[in-house]
Amino acid sequence: MNISIPSILLGLGVKCLLNWALVFIQRNHICKSFLGVFSVSLAIIDTALTLCAAVVHLPDDGYIFFLGLKLTRLHVCLLVQILGQVYSNLQWPVVILAGLDHFCTLTRRLHITRARWLVWLFVSSFLWYLAVLYVFLLSDFNPILEDVTYNQIQQCWVFHSPQIMQVVIFLLLSLGYAALHAGYSNRLMKDQNTDKSTTLSGRDIVKQITHIFLSTWALFLFFLAMLLLLPVGIPAYLGLNVAWLSFLNSILIAVLLCAVCPASQLMQGLAAVPPDSFCEWRFKFSLAAEDRT
Repeated sequence: MNISIPSILLGLGVKCLLNWALVFIQRNHICKSFLGVFSVSLAIIDTALTLCAAVVHLPDDGYIFFLGLKLTRLHVCLLVQILGQVYSNLQWPVVILAGLDHFCTLTRRLHITRARWLVWLFVSSFLWYLAVLYVFLLSDFNPILEDVTYNQIQQCWVFHSPQIMQVVIFLLLSLGYAALHAGYSNRLMKDQNTDKSTTLSGRDIVKQITHIFLSTWALFLFFLAMLLLLPVGIPAYLGLNVAWLSFLNSILIAVLLCAVCPASQLMQGLAAVPPDSFCEWRFKFSLAAEDRT
């Protein structure tokens, strides 16, 4: 789809402001998880992209010289297309790594250290490096540029990001399956430590997890569904942003709480829930269930 360069710059500018606003909101624990560190790296790269595109586009003659290179508005379109492809290819790796990070946190298999953020910084940098290499060396990406001179170009061809739809459907299906599994698994496992109260508490936990998640993100899901139903889709250069990563953080926590965290740990407050600035993962139980636990 063709989008005017001023519209691209406006979208990038709004995205940068939103990114840094959300990073500031989560500043107290932004470096305690992979998604937090990756969010900071994304905000920095988005800011650099926006500044570079604005500096090249704003001069009346449509070009600047940088380190002996003549950068024109054609390079703006090329840069937006390349980073759009990088962002699209990062969607699934980010989901997988964030899921592994949250799994290790919930199951206490990863000890928290002061240098943990350095590990996630290295992983994030290496992930960006691999994504760029993939786009240039392994993918079938071919830039699309108008056959006009650099001072006449007014629009850029922009790719959309189908990976967002894939990720949303997969995670929502996973949440539904995990909720069903957690809610009814106690019926199939009867032993001396299992009774009716723990079964009911398991169902209650699933209901509370679903309620906490939807009460925070229902409007975002509706807005996302409207965007995805539009024929133009979501531009790839806007698809990866800190708001989207915050949503991924919450839905991954919800899926893993249902899938791998026993009800007894949640009831006794023993579960190490990953940091989340938007969903407050606090659960309420009946006195009878607590006494039997």
